[in-house]
Amino acid sequence: MPRVSRKSEPKSGRPAMPKGYGIHAGAKGLVAWSEVTARLEKSKNYWIGSTRPEGKPHVMPVWGVWVNGAVCFGTDRTSRKARNLQANPAATVNLESGDEAVIIEGTVREITDAKEIVAIDAAYVKKYKMKLTEAPGIPYIVAIEPRIVFAWHEHNFPESATRWRLAQQ
Repeated sequence: MPRVSRKSEPKSGRPAMPKGYGIHAGAKGLVAWSEVTARLEKSKNYWIGSTRPEGKPHVMPVWGVWVNGAVCFGTDRTSRKARNLQANPAATVNLESGDEAVIIEGTVREITDAKEIVAIDAAYVKKYKMKLTEAPGIPYIVAIEPRIVFAWHEHNFPESATRWRLAQQ
């Protein structure tokens, strides 16, 4: 999947919703991609949704960073979320606020490249004052690369509801 950066902005549009939601037509009021990436960079906690082997949902908060167009985080390789993501790489990311929503539907990629891990560690140190690689347990470091991103402001949801579909490789 191509990585999205500040320099490459995906095309925005409206999410498909029933007429009763009153979603506006046209581009006026859409959330800017720069606002989404700023929220992704700033957020302290990211809610990660995965699927258990029997198909039931599993959601847990993690610390993470927005690096090279993906939400990157780590967990113990034997944790429930790691085992879920290893079996089924489809995942969601939700930020803390439902009033200033950012929701990612994406695919998990395990990060093993040393240069990528150094970049993620640097972002963790800047944000959390610790390296991700110094967390306890058997590391499972991943990037959730977006396929679809939704964002809106609760106070003007019909006007601000925005969707981005990111290209697949």
